[in-house]
Amino acid sequence: MASYEKYLLPEVLQKVTRLDLRAKFLVEGFLSGLHESPYKGFSVEFSDHRKYVPGDALKLIDWKVYGKTDRYYIKRFQAETNMECHLFLDRSGSMAFRPRTLPHRFMTKFEYATAIAAALGYLMITQQDSVGLVTFDESIREYVRPRSKRTHLGNILSILSNCRPEGLTDVSGSIHKAASLLKKRGLVVVLSDLLDDPDAIENALAHLVYRGHDVIVFHIFDAAETNFPYKGGMEFEDPETGARLKVDADAVRADYLEAISAFVADIRRRCRLRGVDYVQLDTSVAFDQALVSFLSNRKRNFL
Repeated sequence: MASYEKYLLPEVLQKVTRLDLRAKFLVEGFLSGLHESPYKGFSVEFSDHRKYVPGDALKLIDWKVYGKTDRYYIKRFQAETNMECHLFLDRSGSMAFRPRTLPHRFMTKFEYATAIAAALGYLMITQQDSVGLVTFDESIREYVRPRSKRTHLGNILSILSNCRPEGLTDVSGSIHKAASLLKKRGLVVVLSDLLDDPDAIENALAHLVYRGHDVIVFHIFDAAETNFPYKGGMEFEDPETGARLKVDADAVRADYLEAISAFVADIRRRCRLRGVDYVQLDTSVAFDQALVSFLSNRKRNFL
């Protein structure tokens, strides 16, 4: 079967449609009150005139000015294009974590990140901006160049619907590799649990900023990772390596919560140092409310 044909299967189309509707509900419903997004595209606008010199395109001559002055002047424009948004989605095994004790209470981290990515993609396309997609685990798995056509969003949603979180994590290495693929400055949205070395993550984000990108990090946790609702004897399994660890949950709870709090504070500090917007989320927070809140705050910061 050709690779594109799997997107035409009824069960895949159903998933894509459901994802698309979820994005529409968020953007058209919850964001309708914002009226104006902070993510603005740019148009080609007239700037000023300069004298004609040999080699200039004749079509740029302002003939009205020539009629008044008997001199040749060239129209100059601010040649800017619509903004590009690049969605960096972590599809490593840790993003599939779901507590066995609460198997269906919330979305997985990957499902949560996918919902946000779909909503942002829909938002950019409806504003006639371009959106692209990078999925990664220990390396880049899919790279979709940014485009602004409505049909392009369908392609992205198909990929999102068919992604499966698996494999090891190399967040920093993948971001470095992806940064070299982006030829134009734009908005980069990283959706990940950031389970990597903080120094390496900071360097990777700094790489994006150095290349002129506006960067937003959505740091996504499972609710159980931030609340640690476990009691008594527990056996935990690493979703990427399969390694197992038996612990007394009551005995380690305080130390664990202190460690996770310190980890979040460290990542937030590093993002602030590099001029990166940082948003901590967990799967107990409705993704639409979280995204609307962030976009509202970001808009106020632009005004």
